[in-house]
Order: sequence, then C-alpha cells, then structure tokens
Amino acid sequence: MTDDKPTRRDLMKPVQLLGMAFGAALFAGVVTLISMGFFQQRDAAQQPKALTLALIVAGVTFIVVLVVVALLLLAVDPAQVQKQIDRPVLLPPEKPAPEAPAAGSIAAPKPDDPDAAASGPTVH
Repeated sequence: MTDDKPTRRDLMKPVQLLGMAFGAALFAGVVTLISMGFFQQRDAAQQPKALTLALIVAGVTFIVVLVVVALLLLAVDPAQVQKQIDRPVLLPPEKPAPEAPAAGSIAAPKPDDPDAAASGPTVH
C-alpha cells in the first residue's frame, strides 16, 4: 500500500529550492549591475569593480534565500498540508462555553482566580 500523504521532499523539491535561490541571486546581481552603471559608457576601470560587487551581492543573496526558504520549509508539517481548515488560522482554538449559574444563586469565586478570591463572593 502506498501512503498518499506528502513528504517534505514532495512539498519543495531540491531543484525548486535551488532554482528559486538562483533566480533571486540573478535578480539581485542584475539590479546591482544596473545601479552601478555597468551597462553605460563608463571608465574601463569601473566595470570590474561593478562586476565584482554584483557577484558578491548575487552570492550572498543565493545563500540567504536558500537558508531562509529551507528553514521556513522545516516549519511546515507535511501532514497538515492536505488537512482542511474550517476556522480562522490566527485565532486561538475555540473553548466550550462555561455553564451559567442558576438564577438567584451566589456565584462563588474560582480557586484559580486570585483577584476574585481577594474581593470575596459576588451577589447577583
């Protein structure tokens, strides 16, 4: 029998992870080259400096994107990917409603509540 649950490898294949990091590095390198004026008519001594800086920026971007996306991927539980969620994600789980006291009764403070214990019982 095969299990239809996705694995971490199925969620993000290593080729996709490397491709995303390479794309971000390429973008950062091209933006650096453009901002340094590499494609303009400049002095010949400035072009190697711009190219070196662009390669450094691209390398740092590649490593940072690779590490950040890999760490974020570890936070995903593969069993939770296919689970349907019917409530808001950011709200805490719903708790059952407390039972209301009978009419005319005196509500005694709960022993867990230090503020209610200090003020004494309340009468409705």
